[in-house]
Amino acid sequence: MAEITAQMVKDLRERTNAGMMDCKKALAESGGDFAKAEEWLRKKGISKAEGKAGRVAAEGIVGSYVHGGRIGVLVEVNCETDFVARNPDFQELVKDVAMQIAAANPKYVRREEVPSEAMDKEKEIQRELLKQQGKPEAMLEKILVGKMEKYYEGVCLVDQLWVKDDKKKVGEMINERAAKIGEKVSVRRFARFEVGEGIEKKKDDLAAEVAKTLGQA
Repeated sequence: MAEITAQMVKDLRERTNAGMMDCKKALAESGGDFAKAEEWLRKKGISKAEGKAGRVAAEGIVGSYVHGGRIGVLVEVNCETDFVARNPDFQELVKDVAMQIAAANPKYVRREEVPSEAMDKEKEIQRELLKQQGKPEAMLEKILVGKMEKYYEGVCLVDQLWVKDDKKKVGEMINERAAKIGEKVSVRRFARFEVGEGIEKKKDDLAAEVAKTLGQA
């Protein structure tokens, strides 16, 4: 199998406007052949969906999902027309996105939203762990690239593996659905609530409790 380089992915992205991960997968599936990779993207509808990137998606709906009365999600997903916003396929997509957020607890929609401070902190942690594992200094930066990809997969919604099909990422699922719907679709923001989250639980002083009990005996 041909080696897929970062430059190849970059070149295909510039030619198709498809996402980085979609381009990488297309090249892998086509053995590094650009023509076949472009055809693969078109067949998946990914290139078509990404081609709508310059259009404005200002309509849409705020969807919700509640799991077991303990986790609740509100998510705003945008499309281009109110007609599509009323489309059952679009509404199903919004529900799937809300369920993903409930299950996987992302912190951001996409990696561009991750604060530089958070990225720097994660790199520092991973770099220190690699040093403790005895990894060669010259290899650290290359290994860190993969580590950061894993980090994004954990905290960024569109980079997460889809809970209903772990063979594809949420961003890929959204692009495929958008191609079928025929409009640009974009997740704008979300809020996730979990019962008790952020509340400092009361911790009883066991020694004091025992003393109190003995005093009452």
